[in-house]
Amino acid sequence: MKQVKIFVMFFLVLFLALGVMAPTLWAAEEYKVTAKELEEHKGMLDDPRPYMTTLTLKKVLPPDIYGKLTYDVEEMKKFWAECVGFRSPDEVGKIAPEIKPGTYSYKDKGKYPGLKELMIPLHYEEFFKPGGPPLAGCYPEIKVVPTRQYYWALPIAKATKEGMGRTQLDDKGLIKEETYVAGFPFPKPEGKFKANQVIYNWLKRYIGWESGYITATTRGFTRGLRIDQEMVSDACVVRFKGRVMIDPLGWYDERAKSIGEEMGFSFFYLAPRDMYGNVIGSVKYLDPNKYDQMMLYINALRRVRLMSATDIQDSIGGADVIYADSFGYSQKLSSTIFPYKCEVIAEREFLVPFATLDGSPYMSSKGAELHNYEWERRPMYVVKMTQLDKSFVYSHRILYIDKESFMLSDILNYDQKGRLYRSCIFTQAYYPEMGIFAYGGDYLMYDHLDKHTTFSRGFNTPTPWVGRKDLSMRGLVVKGK
Repeated sequence: MKQVKIFVMFFLVLFLALGVMAPTLWAAEEYKVTAKELEEHKGMLDDPRPYMTTLTLKKVLPPDIYGKLTYDVEEMKKFWAECVGFRSPDEVGKIAPEIKPGTYSYKDKGKYPGLKELMIPLHYEEFFKPGGPPLAGCYPEIKVVPTRQYYWALPIAKATKEGMGRTQLDDKGLIKEETYVAGFPFPKPEGKFKANQVIYNWLKRYIGWESGYITATTRGFTRGLRIDQEMVSDACVVRFKGRVMIDPLGWYDERAKSIGEEMGFSFFYLAPRDMYGNVIGSVKYLDPNKYDQMMLYINALRRVRLMSATDIQDSIGGADVIYADSFGYSQKLSSTIFPYKCEVIAEREFLVPFATLDGSPYMSSKGAELHNYEWERRPMYVVKMTQLDKSFVYSHRILYIDKESFMLSDILNYDQKGRLYRSCIFTQAYYPEMGIFAYGGDYLMYDHLDKHTTFSRGFNTPTPWVGRKDLSMRGLVVKGK
């Protein structure tokens, strides 16, 4: 009898231990999509295959993790509409209503003047034409589809709804972090600092889950459309505050809570050969007056370099973005560190290539043209950010942010002479069964002065196994070696 009791107690302790360790065991299995696997499903050029229907997250993820990250679609739609107060299909169609779903060619510009009214000026004037020098990414035709309702994962929507009216800004328009818990802080932006609220929704976004792994392949184009760069990279991203989907929930750990860490990421170069082994590591802090940490492991020197605040204005690895342009726009709002005056200069619908659900869009090698992109009418905020520190590389930025999802669609950055310097255009990957936008889809980055283009495609995987080991200084060195 005593042996039976011991036997039962042993399994009870084991059961409880497994219960306590569940998040750790859940996060222990490592899996990812490599650049080679991505290109097997979708080449960078001349490949219309819908890779998101063959390289699906349902196939990539362990079944239990996929099950934890999928939710009832109708419930997500309902919850999110309650958060923002509308559904996009009901909000559009007022500007140039004659532009119906269908295919339009650049030759139709004269026949359908409403296209000019609907499209972002940069899209219409610079890229709605046959491909050819000096910039890659022109589209000779566009396929207009009915506007979709986009929504966020159920835990994100619930956290957003629970926090409505709780998050506050101070008298300078900066977020009071003690009032923000999780979700999108301002689902219905309003008031004096409406523009700041819109930007905070982007900065607090959940794109790409809370712990994720990103594989990306990139091509660079000269003004003659010659490919001068072929880059392969991967990245790990961890959200430290406001976690609602992947364990641990809430704060990532006590360290993040005690010193106010918001997000960490590492970026590892796999190609070209001369860049292999270089690793960028960053930690973003919640304090608006504290410089974020940026480290670079230089493989050739076997050294870690702590980057200064001015280094965030340097271009990243030859691409047409600077460190402050990471993920499109990543600068914190601050009254001391490169402060901005923010204003909403327009609220209206635009016709944009907003998201991809199947991965069929592609770039052709002839003329570096874009094809198969689906264009939607989207309700948007247009936010102007005027830089108050004249030592910064940009005088002002123009952001196009979707009103329903708070996703950044386009950003235009102007130099101190008022010239359009750099811009980024995004089409995000969207997973309806998960209610998530991911760092997939295609990214086009332009230098309008040098006439250089960077075209990048990524694949983002939720990865509970990504953690501090992937973001630490030791992690950078190990990864670089």
